[in-house]
Amino acid sequence: MKTNYKFHKEDKITALTGAGISAESGIKTFRDRDGLWENHRIEEVASPVAFSKNPEMVWEFYKQRYLQLAKVSPNSAHFALKKMEDFCSSNFNLITQNVDGLHQIAGNINVLEMHGSLRQCFCSKCLHSFEMKEIDFEQKIPKCDHCSGNLRPNIVWFGEMPYEMEKIDKILENTKYFIVIGTSGIVYPAARFLSIAKYFGAKAIEINLEYPINSVVLDEFHLGKAGILLPELIEKWIT
Repeated sequence: MKTNYKFHKEDKITALTGAGISAESGIKTFRDRDGLWENHRIEEVASPVAFSKNPEMVWEFYKQRYLQLAKVSPNSAHFALKKMEDFCSSNFNLITQNVDGLHQIAGNINVLEMHGSLRQCFCSKCLHSFEMKEIDFEQKIPKCDHCSGNLRPNIVWFGEMPYEMEKIDKILENTKYFIVIGTSGIVYPAARFLSIAKYFGAKAIEINLEYPINSVVLDEFHLGKAGILLPELIEKWIT
């Protein structure tokens, strides 16, 4: 496998991961072929309006997603990114669109979960945070121990602003290499990340199962599964 780059410990490197890397661990999308979940559009279980109208149905959806996490583990791509962070230390940042927490389980520390975490929830009334493992799932709508308000999954829903955007922008302005893994990166707001990184002089590398429509702005593209390609690429980049 050919690559044009060699990384150094002082290089600032940023990775953006998407659904592709989680799919290789067996994370299901919960979408049928027609884009539905049990005859409901995903927007009906993933928006503030949906939660206001039918919190019980929304919680059933996320309970299923959370319980699935016990059946999956990080794959070789996750562990390769841990190796990258070990090499670069604080010069490495990992932005993820995923909510499964597999990067942290693999050992990564500098992780920005822009869409939240399926392993956490918070009170929609007093905003107190909880770990999902603390929640009584016998309750159809889990309640806050502090104010009895409805808890909600700590997930960025349709119509809400992703987390850590200002911090992400500053990281991208200073990164030397921007690596996109398992995502097209063409849906906003993630789509602007590549533009920011390139504007400030970063080299852009992508690993994905499909050729991206924005391939013209990439400096290097690798077609295939991240779990197969990324460990070998990182070995070449850091040795």
